[in-house]
Amino acid sequence: MKYIVTGGAGFIGSNLVDRLLEDGHEIVIVDNLENEESRFRVESKKFSNWTNDNPLMLKEDIATLTDFSSFSNADGMFHLAALPQVQPSINNPLKYNYVNVNGTLNMLVACKEMGIKRFVFSSSSAVYGDIKTLPAKETSELNPVSPYGLHKLIGEQYCQLFQKIYDMETFSLRYFNVFGPRQPFSGPYSLVIGKFANQLSNKLPITINGEGEQRRDFVYVGDVVDANILCMNIEHNPNSIINIGSGCNISVNELADMLSKTAPRINAPPVIEPFLTLADITKAKNLLSWSPKVKLGDWIESYKKELGLQVKSEEIVSRIKSEKL
Repeated sequence: MKYIVTGGAGFIGSNLVDRLLEDGHEIVIVDNLENEESRFRVESKKFSNWTNDNPLMLKEDIATLTDFSSFSNADGMFHLAALPQVQPSINNPLKYNYVNVNGTLNMLVACKEMGIKRFVFSSSSAVYGDIKTLPAKETSELNPVSPYGLHKLIGEQYCQLFQKIYDMETFSLRYFNVFGPRQPFSGPYSLVIGKFANQLSNKLPITINGEGEQRRDFVYVGDVVDANILCMNIEHNPNSIINIGSGCNISVNELADMLSKTAPRINAPPVIEPFLTLADITKAKNLLSWSPKVKLGDWIESYKKELGLQVKSEEIVSRIKSEKL
């Protein structure tokens, strides 16, 4: 089979491409490689199962790509490319709208023009915003609190529209907080686990926005990959918006404890973000026969060993004091 993967050099996308290549598929990646970590992955040639001709890498922007000839005879598209994260979208809503809304629409148009029937869209739990009743169900009220959340909701609506008008088979997967190999470790798009790990690796205190009692539902990237592939292989269901989470949540303070109970912490001002996330994954279990396999706590232990995060609080305190002198 031949598949298009937008954002295929990114955190989730590269894990998906690896799995698809292992399964013997032909892959075309669309990625502008503007993200430093994505660019490094490709330039360093660290992917053992990537060859010179598979995947085919198109260094293109999803919002401006007009030559769709490389998509010929593709069986489906996994659309993961996006500018991620809530706070950067608040700081730059025009740029985010251009990439996340126009880019998604352009990829849907590409599929329509090239006769690609199946489109799997990476949405986000950010569409729920500050939800009043947990766990969040796919039928819960949607109240995004950021441009990013709104853009993902618009993407879902475009998918539903193309499904009705053009008879395209679409799935929209609402990811909760994804973690795992290749998660961003630094930069504006790094995730909370990567940020904390980066601070600990540099013997800095853990910086927590607000009081740290906000709770997050974390789901493993390999489980997210499973959900994507299932969506490409099962019989299509028009009721195709699906939560992909773990079904449990922990506080940011508890996450910090998992990484280090002894490292000092700093509480920074809170940012605009949903206070609680928790997925109802009943639909994923019933429709996709999917359930998460990897628990956050188990993976964190291996991650700490990999990064050598046996951090002693006195070492960090000593560094902070010396920097203040």
